[in-house]
Amino acid sequence: MSFHDKAVKEVLVELKSSPQGISSSEGKTRLAQYGRNIIEEAKRIHPLKIFLEQFVSPIVWVLVAALVIAGFLGEIADTIVIAVILIINAILGFAQEYRAENAIAALRKLTALKAKVLRDGKEQLIDAADLVPGDIVLIETGDKIPADSRVIEEHNLHTQEAALTGESTPVAKNIKPVKFDAQVADRTDLIFSGTVVTAGRGHAVVVATGHATEIGKIATLIEEAKPAPTPLQKKLGKLSIWLTVFIVAIAVIVFATGAIQGKPLFTFFLIAVALAVAAIPEGLPAIVTTALALGVQRMAKKNALIRKLPSAETLGAVTVICTDKTGTLTHNQMTVTKIYVDRTVISITGSGYAPEGKFSTKTKSLDKLLTIGALNNNSKLEHTGNVWKAFGDPTEAALIVSAQKAGLNVSQLALKQKRVDEIEFTSERKRMTTIHQAGTKNVAYVKGAVDVILHNCSKILINGKAVALTEAEKKKILAANEQFANEALRILGFAYKDVGKERHHGTVEKNLIFVGLQAMIDPPREEVKKAIAECETAGIKVIMVTGDHPATAMAVAKALGIPGKMITGAELEKHPDLASDVQHIGIYARVNPTHKIKIVEALQKHKHIVAMTGDGVNDAPAVKKADIGISMGITGTDVAKEASVMVLADDNFATIVDAVREGRRIFDNIGKFLRYLLSANTGEVLTVFLGIVFGLPLPVIAIQLLWINLVTDGLPALALGVEPAEKNIMQRPPRKVNEQIITKSGLLNILMIGAVITAGTLFLFTRYDDLNMARTVAFSTLVVMQMFNVLNKRSRKSIFRSPFFTNPWILIAIASSIGLQLLVIYSPLNTFFHTVPLGMMEWFWIIGVSSSALVMGEILKLFQSSNSAT
Repeated sequence: MSFHDKAVKEVLVELKSSPQGISSSEGKTRLAQYGRNIIEEAKRIHPLKIFLEQFVSPIVWVLVAALVIAGFLGEIADTIVIAVILIINAILGFAQEYRAENAIAALRKLTALKAKVLRDGKEQLIDAADLVPGDIVLIETGDKIPADSRVIEEHNLHTQEAALTGESTPVAKNIKPVKFDAQVADRTDLIFSGTVVTAGRGHAVVVATGHATEIGKIATLIEEAKPAPTPLQKKLGKLSIWLTVFIVAIAVIVFATGAIQGKPLFTFFLIAVALAVAAIPEGLPAIVTTALALGVQRMAKKNALIRKLPSAETLGAVTVICTDKTGTLTHNQMTVTKIYVDRTVISITGSGYAPEGKFSTKTKSLDKLLTIGALNNNSKLEHTGNVWKAFGDPTEAALIVSAQKAGLNVSQLALKQKRVDEIEFTSERKRMTTIHQAGTKNVAYVKGAVDVILHNCSKILINGKAVALTEAEKKKILAANEQFANEALRILGFAYKDVGKERHHGTVEKNLIFVGLQAMIDPPREEVKKAIAECETAGIKVIMVTGDHPATAMAVAKALGIPGKMITGAELEKHPDLASDVQHIGIYARVNPTHKIKIVEALQKHKHIVAMTGDGVNDAPAVKKADIGISMGITGTDVAKEASVMVLADDNFATIVDAVREGRRIFDNIGKFLRYLLSANTGEVLTVFLGIVFGLPLPVIAIQLLWINLVTDGLPALALGVEPAEKNIMQRPPRKVNEQIITKSGLLNILMIGAVITAGTLFLFTRYDDLNMARTVAFSTLVVMQMFNVLNKRSRKSIFRSPFFTNPWILIAIASSIGLQLLVIYSPLNTFFHTVPLGMMEWFWIIGVSSSALVMGEILKLFQSSNSAT
């Protein structure tokens, strides 16, 4: 049922209420009918279920298979390691998901604890949770609205709705009904739960409570918005299935070969199982998790806080950033940017509430104009820590800042010109007047709508002197006003009058002296324009999605260089097929939460990886629905933060660009160590497999295979995970959505390097008659080959064209792996590993042959670079 399009009397009749409210007994009856005025917490998923869901993943199934196989073989150490990896991954995933489900609970913080109501004809203070439709609530400046209500009486009532609608300035409320199809932000006769009264007072009849409120509807949307798996999760899932098929096929072929050759079936069954263990990169989930965790730490140092590890990589795949305007692209702090005084347009630099900025020029009447704005003012500005905060109307706060930028001491001005009277602003009067005692006389300072102020002026202050206000002067003022309006600035006119001891409200605002105009806007952040340009270079489209006025949205978009056409929420609702047009739209204005979800879904239909930024309650559903939900750490509501996977600690859009760069680096490095692991494991598998096919003794035994996995799959792969970003990483377009984590060129690289490892190992193995010596040489060759392979995988460029010492962890990992290999050859452990000491000549052959892996890597890079150039 709608109430915004009905007159007050009609609303009260429908709700069976009156201006005196309902009775206490009726309140209890309705409470039983409608329920409590709270956002009921969604039925929480049992923690045990969340924990068990961590094992529903193909890569985890592969690990479980490895665990069973290793246990069957009696490899206790390997069994324990795999079990620990499984448990750690499950705990990490559990912790992340359990926290993410707190989004609904955060909405409770927006409910006022107490509410002033009229019941039984008397003013009472009750729990806001006990409010019911039909209750009459009493509100005044500073109150948080306890429920969605229809205004029935108001005195200069203004509310701040940025967290709900995205409107950057306080909204004037009145009792006049609006059109039935008016958007939430345009329902000026309604006040909404969770918003705050910034000025005035009033009475309103409650029309919706709990989940029926606009905030309640958002809670339902958040619950329904289920985030899809990240691209990395999808790709690793497919890779795990591919690996499983490959491993099973190899094991079956090995077993069948043994059967055909007439070998003992049980012996070859054990060999096949051991080969499967060797082929499984059991450290892959742990290494991926570690790489993501390290990336998340680096992002945190740059003020991007990632709440879900897999999402860190998703940032690197983002193709579209849907960003809210208020508080994200802008400061959510009104700022005076233009002034008209003494027939001159003056520009002011600086943004936000920090009183730092310069005037393009100064005139004789400027201080008078700024003094009027500073004293005809009910807001306050405070400096807490390193942050300037405004208390009261943001528009009035902006006037104090402009005065302080000019060097005026507002506190001293207020002491010297003490306020003695005030005629308040109302939506009908469209002006506010304050009277101040200045020495032995009084002076009236007036501000308001430009046309209203001009109508009450007979003179104008030019270069410090009051002269007659002619029609020509009025045209100049109105021309300046139109110029500012075309820039989507909010404009106020200022005037004054020496009134002696006169305070008669009927005459004090007549025959005023016009001084000038101050024009303001919630300005774009200075660093955002550069960040958006970087996004364009990186192939990422930036789209503004705001609840603010279309003219304001267009002005900010133009200033920041956001291209594309604009549509409003009302137009979006009538759009027959948004997906067909979404690629060409750059600005959405006057949108509501449902619209934002439609935008995200339309973009995802085009296979876009969508990031949605936001700070308000209204942003939360779309933030959760997007591939990457980003909230503001300083100005963001708890709801937006809990629904997001990334929080900007500095509320800086430019931080997103740094995070995208880090996300691309993470994916690059995951690809690097994945190709390294798979090429190494391919070499191991083929070495054993072809040895069996050719009728050779086993080149390496099971314990040696497990040791190779431990020594080569651990530290070197981790070291690749912290490799610095490639220099051109932000000049590349985002990777294609359907691009696999292992591309065709990557698969070729894996197979060719694997083939070289196999050929080199078998070549050296067949040179020795002594089986223990042959196996020790083959064992060591597999390790050293993979150390050369680590150097291959560091960069897409030739090793001879890349900085060698930028990642010292690589050198440490290689040294550690070689050191551990020497330990099992030259220490008493050699008995356990069935190895024998090697001489200088053996090492000469091992190093010489192993370097072929590096040579093959260089050939492949040369081949791939020539193909990309053509």
